[in-house]
Amino acid sequence: MKKQYSGDSKNQTTWLILAGFRELQHLGVLPFTLFLAIYVVTVGGNALLMLAVASSRTLHTPMYFLCHFSLLEIGYTSNIIPRLLQSFLEGREVISLVSCLVQFYIFASLAAAECLLLSVMSYDRYLAICHPLRYPVLMSTWFCSSLAAGAWLSGFFFSAFTLALAATLSLCPGSREIDHYFCDFSPVVGLFCGDVGVMWGAGVTISGFLTLTPFLLIVVSYTLILRAVLQIPSGHGRQKAFSTCSSHLCVVGVFYGTLIVVYVAPTDHTAPLLRKAFSVFYTVLTPMANPIIYSLKNQEVKGALRRLWEQLFPGHTSLTGTGPLLTSSWISA
Repeated sequence: MKKQYSGDSKNQTTWLILAGFRELQHLGVLPFTLFLAIYVVTVGGNALLMLAVASSRTLHTPMYFLCHFSLLEIGYTSNIIPRLLQSFLEGREVISLVSCLVQFYIFASLAAAECLLLSVMSYDRYLAICHPLRYPVLMSTWFCSSLAAGAWLSGFFFSAFTLALAATLSLCPGSREIDHYFCDFSPVVGLFCGDVGVMWGAGVTISGFLTLTPFLLIVVSYTLILRAVLQIPSGHGRQKAFSTCSSHLCVVGVFYGTLIVVYVAPTDHTAPLLRKAFSVFYTVLTPMANPIIYSLKNQEVKGALRRLWEQLFPGHTSLTGTGPLLTSSWISA
């Protein structure tokens, strides 16, 4: 049944069109297959990581309590990719205004929470490298839990202000097509008429506070880490410290780099397909890579996965190999 459009912004039967990646329609089912595989790997990898941490008491320490990050990544991709897959099958996606606003709210909240968690993880690395003897006291389970909970609550709380402002505006007459694969801030604001300047100002202020502040904290943390690492007399010790930080810095660089390109670069000089491609980096590819980059390279997590495999499939050879479980610290991973 064909959905009818309505001009009333408060009517739940108001429908919008998400164009998705219509530029890739000539490729057939290849884009659908690719993104479906990415989604399965992302959810499976993050879920497996969370299960491994929960099933191993040796990982119940503050430095592994940040598996909150894996839960965030599952929600992040599940908010976007299923609708994107639907648009590949149908050529475009018809979405209600309410669903579009909800998707935007969840996306903005989780993106803000991710920025805050990245800063928390950089602070964790700072304590582990610069204050290794005091680390268990400074990064206690209670403190780590408070930081993680604060990141979640702050993301959802501050993003609600922008959503509340959108509820007071009316939709503009005319086209209801959004040339994107999800309901991002700029396309959503462009749908409304009236005093949208207030919404723009609030959105820029809140997003700037929730992204730039954590980024500055990350820069300060790694500046102190670099100074401490350069003072380590052993070359092997410096190498281990840099190895600990490299994976986190890689994710921070990709995440913030694409954010800057998408949200700071002038829209008029950036092709829509290119902007969508950059958005894929932080909405799709980064959540898929995080389980591998952060934890699956760690020997303790590999040991936990090996024990989990042996519990689920007794008598079968572990995919992660056999051999003694290494109980080295996170820094020596």
